[in-house]
Amino acid sequence: QVRLVESGGGLVQAGESLRLSCTVSGRTGNYYAVGWFRQAPGKERETVAAISGDGTGTFVQYTLRNRCTISRDNARNTVYLQMNKLKPDDTALFYCGAVEATATGLITQSSRYTYWGQGTQVTVAS
Repeated sequence: QVRLVESGGGLVQAGESLRLSCTVSGRTGNYYAVGWFRQAPGKERETVAAISGDGTGTFVQYTLRNRCTISRDNARNTVYLQMNKLKPDDTALFYCGAVEATATGLITQSSRYTYWGQGTQVTVAS
């Protein structure tokens, strides 16, 4: 079994930054692609960013590329999502997913992910 735990969310003011963390535990001997997703009330889940198992491949949603970066520290089994210049529209439940993949496999479709965390709430006040 693989377990994902997100942290780092909270209430911030518009313009501030947050760094979300996704820690993966369990059967972590293989490579896992990891993605960050978000879902706001009344809206569909959307892919925010994704990263390959070895960290060499990354994807960030086009509309967020100037404000978000994704990275990972495999020694800590943790994937980070750095979000800057947050806006009220960023308010959502953010959660991470993981799927076993090749070292360089980059997976952006949420339907392909097999393990999920419980999520961390991000609320941006205007």
